[in-house]
Amino acid sequence: MEKKNIDWANLGFSYVQTDKRYVSNYKDGAWDEGALISDATVAISECAGVLQYAQTCFEGLKAYTTEDGHIVTFRPDLNAARLHDSCERLEIPVFPEDRFVEAVSETVLANEAYVPPYGSGATLYIRPFIFGSSSVIGVAPADEYQFRVFTTPVGPYFKGGAKPLTIRVSDFDRAAPHGTGHIKAGLNYAMSLYAIVDAHHKGFDENMYLDPATRTKVEETGGANFLFVTKDGKVVTPKSGSILPSITRRSLVTVAKDYLGLEVEEREVLFDEVKDFAECGLCGTAAVISPVGKIVDHGNEICLPSGMTEMGPVTKKLYETLTGIQMGRIEAPKGWIHVIK
Repeated sequence: MEKKNIDWANLGFSYVQTDKRYVSNYKDGAWDEGALISDATVAISECAGVLQYAQTCFEGLKAYTTEDGHIVTFRPDLNAARLHDSCERLEIPVFPEDRFVEAVSETVLANEAYVPPYGSGATLYIRPFIFGSSSVIGVAPADEYQFRVFTTPVGPYFKGGAKPLTIRVSDFDRAAPHGTGHIKAGLNYAMSLYAIVDAHHKGFDENMYLDPATRTKVEETGGANFLFVTKDGKVVTPKSGSILPSITRRSLVTVAKDYLGLEVEEREVLFDEVKDFAECGLCGTAAVISPVGKIVDHGNEICLPSGMTEMGPVTKKLYETLTGIQMGRIEAPKGWIHVIK
């Protein structure tokens, strides 16, 4: 298929409407068969559950063109499983996991002309989401729901190289100890908007959230998990019941162990330990790993010895190996790459 006339190298990380999106509606206790449609607008009641009580959750993943010309997605089964967990926590009817993967594949294939070519640095971002569509005035789950998948081409996250971030320790809490921090609920991100805008106004790139119970342990940022490297090359990732289980972070842990032969610890990480780490990164779908150079705790600066000017050596190896797997340059573990075409 002929590609769209898009300047792939100069795409940003913003919405570009594509031709088709997948829609399925839940009514009378069942999901309908779903279909690809052209209309990008959503028409719902002013009293819809999503508008009144934020009953919505979402996922994010990407489609890539590999070195050998295939169009693939990366571990979509884990996105399906995480959406399942999010739906259960928010009293939303679960969209079947096998149908989720099929819907993603159908939507990508229908928008094949927007999948960036190999080597461009760009990818096709995929956003599946579910929301309460029927009217709700009392505090209760909606009766009807809509599941949608849309796509948008996005540019390389790092333009001109990965420049280390400066982040601050936030005074706000991202999630309650037994709340919704472990699921991908829209409300979690709404709660983080004030904190991230405030951080940007004060010259920081992101927030580091500590655990809300004791404020002594590292949790995550508003949209990414942390990954640390010790001075002797050990990879450490924070473990908590209120951290979103990042698919990228889980994949990096496997890469560290099985591809790079590194020791990995998934455990509680005290904030007091951070000053002793050699490298720090934020991991997620958009950038894979964003290096962190400096963490500021109310005026006290923690400068990571490896990563102040560029991505640290271990972080760089992790980044290059995982992106190599995603792009087909390195053999992937079984089941990681879902071939669409």
